[in-house]
Amino acid sequence: MLGQREYAFSAINTGVSATTGVQGVINIGSIHYSVGVNGQKWMTPRTWPWFSLYNNNNPVPQQGVPTEWAQYGQGAANTGTGSGQSGTIFVDPTPDSVYTLNCNTVCYPIALVDDTTVEAIPYLWTDAVPFFAAYFALMSAQNNARMADAMQYFNMYTQFVERARKASNPSVNRWMYRQAGDPAQAPKLQVQQQSGGGGG
Repeated sequence: MLGQREYAFSAINTGVSATTGVQGVINIGSIHYSVGVNGQKWMTPRTWPWFSLYNNNNPVPQQGVPTEWAQYGQGAANTGTGSGQSGTIFVDPTPDSVYTLNCNTVCYPIALVDDTTVEAIPYLWTDAVPFFAAYFALMSAQNNARMADAMQYFNMYTQFVERARKASNPSVNRWMYRQAGDPAQAPKLQVQQQSGGGGG
């Protein structure tokens, strides 16, 4: 990347989809740029409105080592080309040399065609898939009884997703993941939980 500020999600190398099972990028969580042989430097993420006002609002942009980035749009939109990747990121300053960006991304898997298709969804998460599929199937029945069954399947799906999230996030790393909160956050903030007690 040299002299360019905007990069499409389709430019992110996720490997060969036939072997990784990854179709494309939906969202970017963090970016580092490579330094030297093994080094990396963290780039500050910005919201798009902030980045647009303070970084893009510059008639004479300077070149340098990119230190900030913002996501514009999200991925997985139907572009009509089959790639399904319409999201972009902007970096600032405008790169003055060629830099390799290492992105921590949220991706979506390739469509399952047969039993030989690579499964990109890791174990424990796959346990939730049948319940979500059943939820969709029953919701399409447009029958009150079936829709009530659908909500039961959705609740089971939610339980399996929570189980997978807890299993994949060690407690020491809980702040590294957006999906997992600190279970002791309420006491740390001195938030009192309501207790369902009776009168005396």
